Amino acid sequence: MGFLRLVVRIMGRISTFRSYQFALLLAAVLAVAAFYYFGSERQNFSSTTKRIKQTQSTHNTNRNDADLTVDTRLSPKDVSEEQGEEQQDVGGVSEEFRPRKGEIGGSGDQHYHALMMFTKVDKSRSLQDKFRVAMLSMVKHGEFMEGEVLVLHFVSDPASKELGEKMLQEFLLDATFKYEVLFHDVVDLTHKLFPIVEAMQKYFSAGSGAYYSDAIFFLSVAMHQIMPESLTRIVQLDLDLKYRTNIRDLFKEFDRFPPGAVIGITREMQPVYRVGTLAGQGAALARASGTPTCPGTPGPALFLFWAAVLHTFWQYRKENPRTRVGDPPPEGLPGFNSGVMLLDLGAMRESALYNQLLKPSNVAKLADQYRFRGHLGDQDFFTMIGMEHPELFYPLACGWNRQLCTWWRDHGYGDVFQMYYRCEGLVYIYHGNCNSPIPDY
Repeated sequence: MGFLRLVVRIMGRISTFRSYQFALLLAAVLAVAAFYYFGSERQNFSSTTKRIKQTQSTHNTNRNDADLTVDTRLSPKDVSEEQGEEQQDVGGVSEEFRPRKGEIGGSGDQHYHALMMFTKVDKSRSLQDKFRVAMLSMVKHGEFMEGEVLVLHFVSDPASKELGEKMLQEFLLDATFKYEVLFHDVVDLTHKLFPIVEAMQKYFSAGSGAYYSDAIFFLSVAMHQIMPESLTRIVQLDLDLKYRTNIRDLFKEFDRFPPGAVIGITREMQPVYRVGTLAGQGAALARASGTPTCPGTPGPALFLFWAAVLHTFWQYRKENPRTRVGDPPPEGLPGFNSGVMLLDLGAMRESALYNQLLKPSNVAKLADQYRFRGHLGDQDFFTMIGMEHPELFYPLACGWNRQLCTWWRDHGYGDVFQMYYRCEGLVYIYHGNCNSPIPDY
């Protein structure tokens, strides 16, 4: 694993430490690893440490089309006539399943597309509970007009798909709107994505290499290239959300995109992309790990480790102390959080600038310019290009992705945490990232 290789390299640098110093450093390493590997258990596209086994990815790699199937909700409704041209186009629909009347609109209906990651859910009670909260709150507040259909896309493995079909029968039972459910096979999508995103993975993944299975965590980056052109707009949503308003209102934000914008996204609400001066960062890391900062202690080594693994702009900020990169709002550029994203696929296809930025040479150029190394997949990529080309992004109000994780408040950044975490105005969607509890109100 790339993470372990990185640890080994860093451990080599600190082999001269005393035993108690080594123990302190090792404790910090394990704490960070536990947080990013086990603490979250969230299912989304912005956490590349949640890998899909490569053995699964190599299965059936000769297939050219994604495997999508329609939800088989048990219903007394009659089977409808053929689906509209747009819906048949979205990757292909299995003939094994037939749509139900009232669930899928005719060709004249307006479709609202939303996509969620749904892999390994069969093995995680935590993910199942999060999915329940997300879907029940979405259904509770969801209202669509006559002739409108909410199309729910799930990227899934076979076992999770089977479970998801059963769960959705319950969760969608009280839906007052028309809907359709499509399951995309994760292996097929990975097969399509890997050639496009392989070159960028080394800059935005936890390891130093380009793992085939990690490609799925860059789906939002290249979705416009692998989905049919008839699909022009889609919102991508993490699974650990709770909706407090009608999801239809989220789609209205597309109409507020300024010219040139291709993606709507909310700012990051933790100092994930912040690093101060070398001395200041060393002190912050020492506070986070409980390590004293007097001479001869392993503070500098902790800095090297944390900066390499967790922080992305540390060297750039060190070389450019007056930069706004990584600083808190309103004047700073704190980066993005990909828990809720509006992807204007049509605009992404038409944007010469955006597609130029996907080229390996341009990715490498920007990564070198900003000394960028990350581990959060698509979120890191969007954050990096957003520093150079903010015109590509429409800033969603923080209330559309009210992140609740406070991990960094207690790990070295308590003095500046509220500057990032503050979110004024109404909350439309709560995001329980890093297993944070979501309020009931």
